[in-house]
Amino acid sequence: MQIPIFQIDTFTDKVLSGNPAAVCPLPSWLEDDVMQAIAAENNLSETAFFTELSGTFELRWFTPNVEVGLCGHATLAAGEVVLTEIKPDSNSVKFETKSGTLTVSRMDDQFKMDFPVRPLENIVAPTDLIKGLGIKPVKVLAGDDYVAIYNTPQEVLDLNPDLSLLSKLGRRGVVVTAPDTVKDFDYVLRFFAPKNAVPEDPVTGNVQTELVPYWSGELGKKRLSVRQLSARGGVMICEDLGSRISIKGKCVRYFEGEITL
Repeated sequence: MQIPIFQIDTFTDKVLSGNPAAVCPLPSWLEDDVMQAIAAENNLSETAFFTELSGTFELRWFTPNVEVGLCGHATLAAGEVVLTEIKPDSNSVKFETKSGTLTVSRMDDQFKMDFPVRPLENIVAPTDLIKGLGIKPVKVLAGDDYVAIYNTPQEVLDLNPDLSLLSKLGRRGVVVTAPDTVKDFDYVLRFFAPKNAVPEDPVTGNVQTELVPYWSGELGKKRLSVRQLSARGGVMICEDLGSRISIKGKCVRYFEGEITL
């Protein structure tokens, strides 16, 4: 059995940067353990699998060790594959997922996603979170992830977290973020999810569902330009749409080929 595979660098305009995602179009769903094994073999933060059944696209995402309920950059990558390879005359595609219907649209040389908002709440920060980060944040919020707020991008950049401590925490991962000081950008972030085999994610779309409503309120603006301060780096443009947000970025292909099973 041969399965097409594409590796897309997302939220960047050049290869070897941004966040790489593998995308595998399938004629029908494979067994879960087979998809998990393929994701482990790919050893990327996410591998996306999609099928088209009766005109409807269904999409799932796997890290090297677990299936997840939402992934931004792999959704962007899957949209690029559909709108380039399968539906080149279409300007958008809808994916049915565990997080509901997600839309990817072509916008000139970029792709835009439409995601539901994930609310945050004020909490008392767990001791392991503060110890694991090493630099105390000014505020900690929580939703799907712990979100640690800092004053400056340099504090976010200087973090060298203890991933063994962060992996003990109960939520999906830890976002660290601060208002940006670079012209034309609004906030920065990093994202750590060691319990899901993602020590530090290069660029993270799905956490914008938590960050965009927060920073939109703090900064008093709906359209936000974002930098992720990972080693590979990446940028995106987000917009607060109320109960949903949009996330826009570029994609470039690193390779395409076939998996033989």
